[in-house]
Amino acid sequence: MSDSPRDESDAVFDSVAELFSLLSTPIRLKIISSLCHGEKNVSQLLEDIDTTQPNMSQHLSTLYRAGVLGKRRDSTQIYYRLQSERVATLCRAVCNQVATEMDPAAQVPVAERLLPAAPR
Repeated sequence: MSDSPRDESDAVFDSVAELFSLLSTPIRLKIISSLCHGEKNVSQLLEDIDTTQPNMSQHLSTLYRAGVLGKRRDSTQIYYRLQSERVATLCRAVCNQVATEMDPAAQVPVAERLLPAAPR
């Protein structure tokens, strides 16, 4: 018995929600952005991103376990790289859209703007 189209659709939405959850932390987006320019070790990432070493390591580990990052050891250093170009492409598209909308000079039609989060 094969999956129904609804089951397949649910699986897609579940997968996308899981990916968005993984990317819902600003520091993880910054890590992905930094690694778009090539592999880096933790010290190099800390030069780009204002956080503590333990916090950086925790986020790198999460992204690695999810398959977003790959890593290699060179002597005592571990270098991280993007393992998934689709994640980088998605992050770039969303960040560019938001940055464009935040630019007061941008001519983005209202219908194409992302709605701001509702106040809590």
